[in-house]
Amino acid sequence: MLNPTTTLETLIPDFRGINDQIQRIIDAAPEVVSHNMETVERMTRQVRIQAKYRRSLDVLKTLKQGGMRTKTGLMLGLGETKDEVIQTMKDLVAVGTDVLTLGQYLQPTKKHLPVERFVHPDEFAELREIGYNIGFDYVESGPLVRSSYHSEKHVIAGFGKNKWQEEKKAAAN
Repeated sequence: MLNPTTTLETLIPDFRGINDQIQRIIDAAPEVVSHNMETVERMTRQVRIQAKYRRSLDVLKTLKQGGMRTKTGLMLGLGETKDEVIQTMKDLVAVGTDVLTLGQYLQPTKKHLPVERFVHPDEFAELREIGYNIGFDYVESGPLVRSSYHSEKHVIAGFGKNKWQEEKKAAAN
């Protein structure tokens, strides 16, 4: 209230799908609510031990239905296929997710899952293009992207898609 130009992005767990907990976030009305999927459906149990893929989609859907600008992120290089990533992207668009971040998974300790492959920057660029074409409003996609990467821009509806369209138009000329 003291600084009305300050924006807030909230990163949340899935709250085990408890709607009252999700409603508390909606009632607080941050400008962006982020809940990271982290990986594709097939790998969810291995990567996010206590999480459920469909439950996470339901959380994002509930947030969107509550009027929130929603965001999620995926780590690539854990063994997922490109088709699985694209299907995950389609699932996310189907529940109204606005912002998607795609970044390279890096093994934080020897106790964590190993990196299966390093994703080439061209593949990240291709996935960014696919993301915009299937309906995301903002897509950050690159080896060094993390969920907070350029987050100050994620709050602006239309910013990412408009910039992408301008880039495509400039490249065509």
